Amino acid sequence: MMAKKQKAKIAEKELTKGQLRKLNALRKSLGEEIADKAFAEWLETVAVEEAAPVDKNAELIAETLAPLLETKKLKIPRGGYFVTRGRRRVIVSQVEEE
Repeated sequence: MMAKKQKAKIAEKELTKGQLRKLNALRKSLGEEIADKAFAEWLETVAVEEAAPVDKNAELIAETLAPLLETKKLKIPRGGYFVTRGRRRVIVSQVEEE
């Protein structure tokens, strides 16, 4: 008896539009079995490399406010605040709930 080749399982519903296009292009050019294996390997490497882009400004604000939150000198309500720039100043306004 010959063992059936294991097919790389790819959850196509979880892929982005670009990833689906890449998978379909690979399948057309290489065939389904080889393309699925190659795509699964590529997806693993890309998933490790891609991380959410870090907003340096938001990170700096969070680092600055963290000590104030720990000492309980600052309270941030659930809705939070809007932080905007004005002329030579920073404007902080509370978010209005609807």
